[in-house]
Amino acid sequence: QVQLVESGGGLVQPGGSLRLSCAASGSRFSINSMGWYRQAPGKQRELVATITRGGSTDYENSVKGRFTISRDNTATTVYLQMNSLKPEDTAVYYCNVRAQVGMSTVIYWGQGTQVTVSS
Repeated sequence: QVQLVESGGGLVQPGGSLRLSCAASGSRFSINSMGWYRQAPGKQRELVATITRGGSTDYENSVKGRFTISRDNTATTVYLQMNSLKPEDTAVYYCNVRAQVGMSTVIYWGQGTQVTVSS
């Protein structure tokens, strides 16, 4: 089993910054990729950014140049630095981890953290 703990959401004015964190813990697992998704009211959950085991990153088009995904040296904590935030970035942000547990690939989700961009 893998547990994910998210932190860092909140209320910020347009143009401001926030950093989200997601720490993975557990036993007998390895991480294939980590990422962030978001879901705004009335909309489907969408991918924001991912980082693979090898360090490759990918971003949703609307956040390119504004958001940066990274991880710590142990590769068990993933961060999302969000700059130049816009009202349309308002959503619940979910951490996502694809882990290898034994012979199986298992997807885990964080509890979600609210990001609100408003003046």
